[in-house]
Amino acid sequence: MNLLIEKPADVSALSPLTLAFVGDTVFDLLTRAELVTEANRPVNDLHKASSKRVCAAAQAESIRKILPILTEDETAVFKRGRNAHTGGIPKNASSADYHYATGLESLFGWLYLKGEIGRINELYGEIRRED
Repeated sequence: MNLLIEKPADVSALSPLTLAFVGDTVFDLLTRAELVTEANRPVNDLHKASSKRVCAAAQAESIRKILPILTEDETAVFKRGRNAHTGGIPKNASSADYHYATGLESLFGWLYLKGEIGRINELYGEIRRED
């Protein structure tokens, strides 16, 4: 099985929450892979570090960091995800952070399903870049 999309999907037909469903996994996989390559450590430590990077607050901070470099289409996808009506907000997240995180996940899902792996890597690199 190939992790790369061999045939890009018709993303215009997908809801922002469907895009976020995929994007959540894409962002989580990038984070986990980065953590594993940083250092060999116990799985529990990896899980704790991953949880800090993929929580709503951290993802909201991530999207705010890359908003200035998004294309017009990418910004529109982010906004559709941010404005989507979700079933509820987790008790450990603010409403604003949760919606921004959903927008980030929608963007990553959209890019992934379009087969734009290079752009995903570019944006993730900007998120992880130290200022």
